[in-house]
Amino acid sequence: MKPFVTLVGAGPGDPDLITLKGIKAIKKADVILYDALVNEELLDLAPEHCVKIYVGKRAERLSTKQESINQLLVDYALTHGHVVRLKGGDPFVFGRGGEEIAFVRKHGIETAVVPGISSAIGLTGLQQIPLTYRGESESFWVITGSTKDGNLSEDLYQAVKTDATVVVLMGYGKLKEIVELYQSYGRGELPIALIQNGSLPTERIALGTIDTILDEAKEKLLGVPAIIVIGEVVRKHQDFETLKVHFHE
Repeated sequence: MKPFVTLVGAGPGDPDLITLKGIKAIKKADVILYDALVNEELLDLAPEHCVKIYVGKRAERLSTKQESINQLLVDYALTHGHVVRLKGGDPFVFGRGGEEIAFVRKHGIETAVVPGISSAIGLTGLQQIPLTYRGESESFWVITGSTKDGNLSEDLYQAVKTDATVVVLMGYGKLKEIVELYQSYGRGELPIALIQNGSLPTERIALGTIDTILDEAKEKLLGVPAIIVIGEVVRKHQDFETLKVHFHE
């Protein structure tokens, strides 16, 4: 029994969006530590002897501390063998996967990473919103909406000055502040999209501009988890043009 830890990205929610390599890792797992945003259908792929442990972390709810998760990875690897750390999206995109790998390595345990489809790329793609578009957006920024001190990320204050597409993860609770920031730079007409429960049957989306999105979100009854997409590329969404009449009513 060789201690081994594999970080696996489960993708944005739809179980079909995990990679084949991710499925193979799950099928060889002795223990799976999985997050709140992982589709539990994926756990059915594990062997019968596999121990499955929920270690989800969600804003404003009781959650497992990161230090505890780190230690569990080591402890179970030493006692059970192959541990799969199953994380929503991609482990290295605001998933603290780097911290977990570093901790496990300190204990001399071999590690591997199976990349996953980040919600920043996957959910926008499913909605047919291109993150880059020739002549309109030459880059995209993926920024956290949740910092340790509870304030908006300083990167947002830089991104608002550019024409880059901005995707904010874990930022729905800061939507009003983000709107006010963009309005303070005179960007109230900039298109914006909110995608809740992306890729799942419960998916909801709100389209609008910086000036209208708070009302749109309220009307559509949007909540967490949701990503925020800001930029001219949002106009490429097939339903955006039909909303123009609504904007000007």
